[in-house]
Amino acid sequence: MIDDESQKNVVGIAVGSPDHSTLVAAVKAAELVAALSNAGPFPVFAPPNAAFDALPAGTVDELLKPEKKADLQDLLQYHVALGVLKADMLREGQVLGMVNGANTAIHVKDGVLMVNDAKVVASVPASNGIVHVIDKVILPGS
Repeated sequence: MIDDESQKNVVGIAVGSPDHSTLVAAVKAAELVAALSNAGPFPVFAPPNAAFDALPAGTVDELLKPEKKADLQDLLQYHVALGVLKADMLREGQVLGMVNGANTAIHVKDGVLMVNDAKVVASVPASNGIVHVIDKVILPGS
């Protein structure tokens, strides 16, 4: 039985986006699919393939190695918060605690919502949160 009517969860939205295949591969390699399929709510800041491509050469391949799983999990969990955080609820100077235990900062520059130095370019509601598409991979400590 196929359910084409229910709203997809955050993983389902990423899987359904051809622009997020690198993120999906990383989530699978980090064994985070089940965690991100739970009830949430999860605001996920989702970089597209182009954002991963902009990282230094070899970074993604290195992170996808089994021995780097903890580093990959840390990076991906830095893109996930907990709670209901729609774009219109995020304000300049707000600090978000991310799932990996680090904090990230919200900025509004010329009316553009940003998380650290990444622009939020779209927001897609999900059954267990919201996917905020961002234009860069955000790095812990940035």
